[in-house]
Order: sequence, then C-alpha cells, then structure tokens
Amino acid sequence: MPHFVIEYAREVEQHIDISELLEVTHRVGAKSGLMKPEDIKVRARPYDHYRMAGADDTFVHTTIFLLEGRTDEQKEKLSISIRSKQATLMPGVTAISIDIRDMNDIAYKKHLQ
Repeated sequence: MPHFVIEYAREVEQHIDISELLEVTHRVGAKSGLMKPEDIKVRARPYDHYRMAGADDTFVHTTIFLLEGRTDEQKEKLSISIRSKQATLMPGVTAISIDIRDMNDIAYKKHLQ
C-alpha cells in the first residue's frame, strides 16, 4: 500500500520507456512524505482500444489508491506534483490526469507470503 495504477494509450510507448514513467511516478510519491517509499507499488496498463476527443489524442491516467487519513490539501499537492513530473517527461501526450482514491482501512485486506 499505496497503489499507483497508470493507464495509458499504447502509442505513448513510442515516445517514452514505460519503466521510466514508473520510476518517476514512484520517486514523486516517495518524496511526498505521505507514504513510505518501500510501500509504494506502481504498475502500468496499456490500452490498444480507446476513444478520445481528437483522432490523434493520447492519454496517461494515474489512479492512486491510498488508505484514508490524508487531507485534501495533501492529496491535491501529490496529484499536482505527479502530473507536473509526468507532463515534463511526456510533452507529446495530449491528456495527463491523476485521481486519488481513499481506501477504507477496515475493508482493505491483503495476504503476503
């Protein structure tokens, strides 16, 4: 915990190494002070089929799942920081968005081995 899920148009792979996107996103989350760096999990999902407003539009959307407890201001600062770094890394991507979701700490369960 926390989970960063990056969804993107597969065409983005022509402009950036996705492992670099994962690393930059992890680094910004780690520097935020809102979570332990060793707890952050980042993964990416490409989409071959999607519809955007323009025919040549591309996107990167990051959903961040955090356990409850951060303020709206903290979440906004994290969202802006990640979006800013991603935009710098991918100037050719048409749409970059971030969404932060609170997870209920009672309902969230995991099993580690």
